[in-house]
Amino acid sequence: MAANHFNSHLGLALAYLIFLISIPKSLSVLEPQPAPPSVWDILPKFGLPSGLLPSTVTDYVLHDDGRFIVMLDSPCYIQFEYLVYYEKTITGKLGYGSITDLEGIQVQRFFLWFDVNEIKVDLPPSDSIYFQVGFINKKLDVDQFKTIHSCRDEVTGSFRHVSAKLPHSLLDSFPFLWELVEGGFLKVILIYSWLLYHRVSAILRDIAETYV
Repeated sequence: MAANHFNSHLGLALAYLIFLISIPKSLSVLEPQPAPPSVWDILPKFGLPSGLLPSTVTDYVLHDDGRFIVMLDSPCYIQFEYLVYYEKTITGKLGYGSITDLEGIQVQRFFLWFDVNEIKVDLPPSDSIYFQVGFINKKLDVDQFKTIHSCRDEVTGSFRHVSAKLPHSLLDSFPFLWELVEGGFLKVILIYSWLLYHRVSAILRDIAETYV
């Protein structure tokens, strides 16, 4: 009888012990899981300033090979040293200190838009960041990209983006075009006049050959 009573108490003690051990596991299921890192958290891990992307990012996908897709709420603009345009979807390949194969970001000089193909920083870090535009590597102050900026849907007093954007092939054909734009508005007019002259000359030549 005493043995049965002892076994009964031992069984209750073991059951209580198992219950106590299982409590933390049960509670851990109820604990909130840590949120995945934001895109602004990831950029500094690759040596890049978090402010390269606007505050309107809604989602992103980062693959193991570094290729990424970033989704924005809508296309928008941020005024840095240059006016920067962000498309709704931005793609590229993320590496330490660089973003290559970049699509979806442009910079404006006067009424011309240039595709940014690559962004990189110095290693070890310096005060500069570089935007690759065609064959031109434009050096900028990195401090302006350290803060996450809000993004504007429109730019007051600016030319419409679609009508002003240059085809990427034009910049590849004339790699000096960016430098001309940097030099001033008059040089932009001159380069456009030169391009128009050659275009009209080609049309007139085709017409002449047709009637000869």
